Amino acid sequence: MRRNASITLLSAGHACVDLYQGAVASLVPFFVAERAYSYAAVSGIVLAASLLSSVAQPVFGLLTDRWAMPWLLPVSTLLGGAGIALSGVSGSYALTLAFVALSGVGVAAYHPESARVARLASRGSHRGMAWFSLGGNLGFAVAPLLVTAVVATGGLRLTPLLALPALVGSVLCLPVLRALEKQRQAAGGSAEVTAGEDDRASFVKLSLAVVCRSIAFIGLSTFLALFAKERMGGSTAAGTAALFVLYLGGAVGSVLGGTLADRWDRVTVARWSYLLTAGCVAGVVFVPGPAMYVCVALTSAGLYVPFSLQVTLGQDYLPSRIGTASGITLGLTVSVGGLVSPFIGSLADATSLRTALAPLALMPVLSWLLFRTLPEPAVPESAVPEPAVPDAAGRGSG
Repeated sequence: MRRNASITLLSAGHACVDLYQGAVASLVPFFVAERAYSYAAVSGIVLAASLLSSVAQPVFGLLTDRWAMPWLLPVSTLLGGAGIALSGVSGSYALTLAFVALSGVGVAAYHPESARVARLASRGSHRGMAWFSLGGNLGFAVAPLLVTAVVATGGLRLTPLLALPALVGSVLCLPVLRALEKQRQAAGGSAEVTAGEDDRASFVKLSLAVVCRSIAFIGLSTFLALFAKERMGGSTAAGTAALFVLYLGGAVGSVLGGTLADRWDRVTVARWSYLLTAGCVAGVVFVPGPAMYVCVALTSAGLYVPFSLQVTLGQDYLPSRIGTASGITLGLTVSVGGLVSPFIGSLADATSLRTALAPLALMPVLSWLLFRTLPEPAVPESAVPEPAVPDAAGRGSG
């Protein structure tokens, strides 16, 4: 199987999984409207999806460093879909938390192994990882549209229909896994990309920067729909549109990050992106009227330019622990921020959403400061040139 085809299938499967991360925030307005949950209560739902995930991702990373577990890709995809599908079936808050947590475990199991497989399929390419990340961002972008189309039609009782993407995603990864297994057998061993010694100090700093980014993004995605609805006269469509712009901007940012890293090094690109994003986050909170959507788009793109770059940086800082590095850099991006959401929700209940969201503008500044201390790691000796991006006829462009 050609590298472009493998990355395309993995990217599509990534979209199916990350759709369920976006679905959690997309379901928040419906839980508020149909079950009268408070801001603190819906923050607890986001926490349920994030808490187990944030703990489990490094654990799955450690396991995949010791044993290759490609079967996790289809199984975890199905698990992520099942949790969201069941979240609207029962009116019990405890069961809702349990089902959303189940989905979070599925997502946690998926990311470390999928990042390892994507690294193999792209042969260490930064651009290949950017295209793999793009799939996840598109899944996020589709989530509010799909959830609104399903739940707005018949209420939360229709959430079982949201299991369909998981079925598709679990099938899409199978040809890639078969091709990589044949490649491994033909090579007589592992095809891992290897590099030098671990740089644990740099990896810790990178992880802290990822945490700050996560707090900003998850904090915004959890409450943006409610904030936009409040700002735009109570329109549910305004909230859905804001989430769609937030997630779609991330898709643009991921591809842009891989392109910029071909011209400048990854650390420089990420550092400047975070610095520029700080002002955009403030714009989301304070700029009046529809111009808020422009700030949402710029914020999303700015937060996602470093997304795939952080994954490959983490893998290069810890070349002997690819799964662990992937579980932390790719996993913490979508989980640790949820741990802070209840505090944001409680502050919003006590004051206002604007007051609660305003401190998020400081998070990209902290990421920028941390990136100022990071070195650009050497390119792995076994890395190969970037895979060509297919043109409209399906041919490589380079």
